[in-house]
Parts: sequence; C-alpha cells; structure tokens
Amino acid sequence: MLYSYRQIDDAFVYSVVNGKFSGVLEKSNVYNKEYGTEWEFLRDVLIKNGVPDQKILKEDQATFTYENAIYSRQVTDYAELEIERAILCCKSYHARRCLMYYQLLYPETEFYVVPVNADGITRENWRKNEEGIDAVTGELSRIVKQFSLMLER
Repeated sequence: MLYSYRQIDDAFVYSVVNGKFSGVLEKSNVYNKEYGTEWEFLRDVLIKNGVPDQKILKEDQATFTYENAIYSRQVTDYAELEIERAILCCKSYHARRCLMYYQLLYPETEFYVVPVNADGITRENWRKNEEGIDAVTGELSRIVKQFSLMLER
C-alpha cells in the first residue's frame, strides 16, 4: 500500500498567507520536531503510526487543492503507479471539491471519501452559525475560482 498524505486540520497550522508550516497545535509532546513544511510533519505522523518511510509519496509543492491533485498525479505517474482505488480524507465541507479535482485527474480511479467533521462543523449544523456558513460558502467560492484556473490551463 502506498500513502500520499496531505490534509490541513486542527492539529497543525499551515499559513497560506505566510506560505509556510507554522507548527503543531495538538500532541506537541508526540510531534516535537522542528518541521519546515506541512509534508514533513505529516510524514512524521505516518511513520509514528507504522507506515514504512519508503511507502510514503512526496507532494509538497501544491498551494491549493487543484494543484495538489495535479502534482499528486505527476508523482504517481513518475513512480509508474496505476491508482485503482484511493481514499480521500478531508474536512467534510471540503470533500466535494477535493473529490471533483481528484476525479478529474484520476478518471479511472475509484475514490472512497472519508469526511472528517472538523471545527465542529457538520452536515446537520453548518447553517446554524456564521463559522459553518463561511466554511461552506467559502468552499463554493473556491470551486468557482479554481474552476476558472482550470479552464485557463
């Protein structure tokens, strides 16, 4: 089994504004190294959870989800891997956009989406508070913006 892991959640901070990994927020006693990038941190998470280092693919160039799908495809193509099935694990309100991009780049792949209810935002409560509304409508906005970038390519 091969693993490529990229997810932003509440356990660490990647600052798009600063363009760098800003540190671990939770379990700093377990993940106590100096991580230069989000990928370095997530690699350590996988290794500490039993994934062999040689089974971890590296994609650390993407700055947004569509780029992540593009670069992931480049990594798997370079490794001459045919991806038959893949698991996408991401925030629940981000799952539709993530799946859309990966289906575009891996049209023959069967995807399993494992959404995580992060930030206290769920399918049932997202419209009940400003944070949830902003997260979901922000996803819609990013789909439109990133789709226009896709058309330019």
